[in-house]
Amino acid sequence: MDLKMMIKAHAKELGIDKIGFTTADNFAALKPSLLAQKAAGHTTGFEHQNIDERLYPDKIFDQPQSIIAIALAYPAKIHERPPRTGPKRGRFARASWGIDYHTVLDRKMASLIKFIKRTAENDPNLRFKPMVDTGELIDVVVAQRAGLGFIGKNGLLITPEFGSYVYLGEIITNIKFAPDEPMTSQCGDCTRCIDFCPPKALLGDGRMNGQRCLSYQTQTKGYMDPEFRPMIRNVLYGCDICQQVCPFNKGKDFHIHPEMEPDPETVLPELIPMLTLTNKDFKTRFGKLAGAWRGKKPLQRNAIIALVNLHDRSAIPHLLEVIEHDPRPMIRATAAWAVGELQPSSNPEIETFLKTALAKETTPEAQVAFQDALDHLTQH
Repeated sequence: MDLKMMIKAHAKELGIDKIGFTTADNFAALKPSLLAQKAAGHTTGFEHQNIDERLYPDKIFDQPQSIIAIALAYPAKIHERPPRTGPKRGRFARASWGIDYHTVLDRKMASLIKFIKRTAENDPNLRFKPMVDTGELIDVVVAQRAGLGFIGKNGLLITPEFGSYVYLGEIITNIKFAPDEPMTSQCGDCTRCIDFCPPKALLGDGRMNGQRCLSYQTQTKGYMDPEFRPMIRNVLYGCDICQQVCPFNKGKDFHIHPEMEPDPETVLPELIPMLTLTNKDFKTRFGKLAGAWRGKKPLQRNAIIALVNLHDRSAIPHLLEVIEHDPRPMIRATAAWAVGELQPSSNPEIETFLKTALAKETTPEAQVAFQDALDHLTQH
């Protein structure tokens, strides 16, 4: 058995659901598209900023020969719902269920590299560079060329076995492997992901306006534009809409990896308690999730927005507490907006409270948000 077949066999033993091999040739054909996306303002800033390093493996690795791509399937459904406790709940998108996938993939790739080194009798000349989506290369493009699946019109990798519910990682190496056959798109005339994307972020050719993507919007740290607030519904992190409507995901729900199993109370949390989470509480409850990487501030802002989208008027006293005590202007202002949206009729006591709070605000954005809330209240 040659090394490639041995690696594929051991990958199964390690719990790697798909593995493919491709050359370390460049991805230069994508450069015009990436430059056009940047010029159009469609990038998010989360991407690796050096475009050449995203496209040319030899810019980030000395004499690369091959790239090994892996995929791990994650669950699409929660089989055990949290108890009905009364308070409204938010939710994390599927890619943030379980332990942070970066950790899971890093461990799998480290184990695979260890096996390759051992199988190759610890050849000191062998080199490897593993990465997940925080690395330089474009995961979906590498995975597609390595034969793991095809890139859908939503820009995600779609595998025949698991749909798009997969985490991706890759390893650049100086070992030369025979490449696997790339897969071509099977989307055909289907446009469901494009049609169902609320902010119309998908451009139709596998690219998107990342600034309009709801997943990106949930991860920003500043004020969320009012246009996107109703669109996120009760989602605290990420977005699954373009995956949920995809025909290739119909019936796909794999519970293969225990570390990816969602804890219902964690990924479907009660919203009101989130408003006053301490840093310690946040780290304890959500620290292991991929959705925790931006900290608690975006999640708390999203929780306030979710309370409005769920029409939870029981949240009003808690939002007034946030306005009174939270030290962050953006959170106070979002809470003021929420009170203005949730309060069903004019309420002199709340109006006086907001006027007093407005007088203490010093940032222009917060002042505008408070005034808008007051205007909204007085129009009821």
